Amino acid sequence: MNTGKYRTGMEITVQTEGNAPYIICLQDSFQKLSKYLKTLGCEGHRICIVTDSNVGPLYLESVKQAVNDCCATLISYELPAGESHKTLDHVKELYELLIQAGFDRHDYLIALGGGVVGDLTGFAAATYLRGIRFIQVPTTLLSQIDSSIGGKTGVDFDCYKNMVGAFHQPALVYINIKTLHTLPDNQFASGMGELLKHGLILDADYYEWTLDHMSDIEDRKFSVLLIMVARSCELKKYIVEKDPKERTGERALLNFGHTIGHAIEKLKNFELLHGECVALGTVAAAYISWKRGMIEEDEFYEIRDINVGFYLPISFEGPTAREIIDASKKDKKMDAGKIRFVLLEKLGHAVVVSDVTEAEMEEAINFIRYDGDSMGSVYGK
Repeated sequence: MNTGKYRTGMEITVQTEGNAPYIICLQDSFQKLSKYLKTLGCEGHRICIVTDSNVGPLYLESVKQAVNDCCATLISYELPAGESHKTLDHVKELYELLIQAGFDRHDYLIALGGGVVGDLTGFAAATYLRGIRFIQVPTTLLSQIDSSIGGKTGVDFDCYKNMVGAFHQPALVYINIKTLHTLPDNQFASGMGELLKHGLILDADYYEWTLDHMSDIEDRKFSVLLIMVARSCELKKYIVEKDPKERTGERALLNFGHTIGHAIEKLKNFELLHGECVALGTVAAAYISWKRGMIEEDEFYEIRDINVGFYLPISFEGPTAREIIDASKKDKKMDAGKIRFVLLEKLGHAVVVSDVTEAEMEEAINFIRYDGDSMGSVYGK
């Protein structure tokens, strides 16, 4: 993998369907955010920064200082941190704040935080006055390499993940890599659950690079984080440009690990982080791929065991296989009553299938389900 091109300040342009392209900018501070907002035409308009109770105390004042000179009015909205707060109730509170502050269609929202903040802010931007512009300023690994790119927005409904949503492209994605240095260890690991997926489904060389640089990644060496985030952004860009609104099926490849992962996430009442559940779902999907003869046995066990190296779970306790299969059938990824599954045809190449049987799912789920003695422990320690 050619890593020489990755540098601070690099820009990745994402083409969109029916909208202007937008830039993913990779920086080492918030200092240049004002310059980009002025380029977008924010001067003289209102800006509302949306954040959460974890990120706000760390970065809200820094971002306010960075953007204060390029807007007429600057306000903020802080929601409680956590997936359980990604709800229509908090969207309603944000609407009320925007109405009271007189926000119109020419004003902007800034999503400062992880995937929950980005998804909720994007949905509010998509629906307030039938659509206003918003900027993604992702501060977690998962949001930097995945959820901030591609225009998927949404909130959870009755514990069903992202059941209410809209496609609404950001006007800019501004990534300050150094925010990863303050990210809690479990949140960093959660991001790795999504990041490892990118290499597995799209770029075997990148997957191997990630494994080779495990120590530097865990030490959060800036130069390595920059390469890692940039490459994942490129891969996400590649997919969303080919299938911006999930019409051709190519974007569905990004759901590798999500069919079973989402079901576990819901049934565990979001006790596990999203990336942890994706990691579990990835092991299950790789298991089915192996049993179908699509990948080799040693490749499967490497996929499973690498979770341990990045502090991701290899098994879980709780919901039964039957409960997980039933929950999967209520997921938004269903297609004409069939569960869509993403499997590995080989390392670096995935396919979408709709013929995975309940028996195959049950066997894979039972492989990763901790029953007290079969797996050693949930995190393989």
